[in-house]
Amino acid sequence: METKPYTLPASFIDLLIDAVFAVDVDGRVLFASAACERIFGYTPQEMLGRVMFDMMVPQDRERTRQSVQQVMAGQPQLNFENRYIRKDGQIAYIMWSTRWSPPDQVRIGIARDVTQRKRAESKQAVLYAISEATSTAEDLPTLFRNIHQIIGTLLAVDNFTVALYDQESNKLSFPYHIDTMSETCIPVSALCEEVILNGQPLLLTSENMQDYLTEQQIPSHNVPLCWLGVPLKSQKGTIGVLACKSYPGGARYNEQDQELLQFVSTQIATAIERQQMQARLQYMAQYDQLTALPNRALLYDRLNVALLKARRERGHLSMLFLDLDKFKQVNDTLGHQVGDRLLQEVARRLKQCLRESDTVARVGGDEFVILLQPIPLPEHAALVKEKIRDALRPPISIDKHSLSIVPSIGIAHYPDHGDNEEQLLKYADQAMYAEKHGRPPQTLTAELGLTP
Repeated sequence: METKPYTLPASFIDLLIDAVFAVDVDGRVLFASAACERIFGYTPQEMLGRVMFDMMVPQDRERTRQSVQQVMAGQPQLNFENRYIRKDGQIAYIMWSTRWSPPDQVRIGIARDVTQRKRAESKQAVLYAISEATSTAEDLPTLFRNIHQIIGTLLAVDNFTVALYDQESNKLSFPYHIDTMSETCIPVSALCEEVILNGQPLLLTSENMQDYLTEQQIPSHNVPLCWLGVPLKSQKGTIGVLACKSYPGGARYNEQDQELLQFVSTQIATAIERQQMQARLQYMAQYDQLTALPNRALLYDRLNVALLKARRERGHLSMLFLDLDKFKQVNDTLGHQVGDRLLQEVARRLKQCLRESDTVARVGGDEFVILLQPIPLPEHAALVKEKIRDALRPPISIDKHSLSIVPSIGIAHYPDHGDNEEQLLKYADQAMYAEKHGRPPQTLTAELGLTP
């Protein structure tokens, strides 16, 4: 028995839960069923002529274009998912089944709204992603970039800010701030301060934003469509704010978005604190706590890298070993507090004498080592030595005491005075003591068995 072809009546298509679309090669809508209004918020008439990519969340466009190319190459796509901005500004997660019709030169797609399922799945996936980002991020800037990308799987966050609050100094900083508009529209700090002060999320929409800014006496221009901020809370209290905003034509945040951002904020706060603790521990391991200069361990690391480069490129580097004459008398007569402040001022003056590529480290009580690299000629180290003497010559005033500092400085050159860290440090150290006791450098060179 011959089977006759059957065409679904338009009235039946209009009753489908899923929306049916036909779009041309440019993604322009040629047909939309009645269900599109429930899913996208637009009537079928409003959809006609619209380009689907214009409605799509920007982060999903490139991936969708790749899928479209496969469809038009004759590979139907089943269960492809992306996100769209509804007419009301909300984000809708859509699952597509799509094929290409060569005779008609159109793509036929069936769209299913899977927003609720995706939100539930995304919440758990985001928690896992944040945990993984915490363990793999090398530093806070990397962690913030990762968090921005992770939050982007939940919300449309082209404009994203991480604000951190220091309770001791009562200061707010913005280590991560991405804004697609170059001009400031509203003072971000004022809104973040409000979130920190109240410890509660703040959601501003086109309906209530202007009234809120007027009430709070916050000046504004180019007011965005939405602003959403949630506090980052830990056991220590509120440590910062996560904030995102959208401009006209972008997504509109609602209370559900606020709940999502608040849901992940606790784990993000924990991740930030963990990264801050790691950064503090690393800093303590590499820097002198009194002067904030690199310590002996970090000096050795940098010296090792500099030596590898100098050997590879047949270059030069120089090392200065410096201590302060009669520093012990300052501690014994004026106290360690004055001595500490003296060391801090010496460290500040030493840093002013050097380039960014150089390193000055505190390796002992009043001992400092300066690594000059790269350095064209050994003679240039002598110029730096005199520059340091000039910088330390003016008296240092501490608690009404005027202290005159006289340094003893020894110099070692690579490769003349050693081929490794220990040899260079030993030569510079002994050269410093030779100068302190008025011995000529030729004597030291002979004693160490080096060729002058």
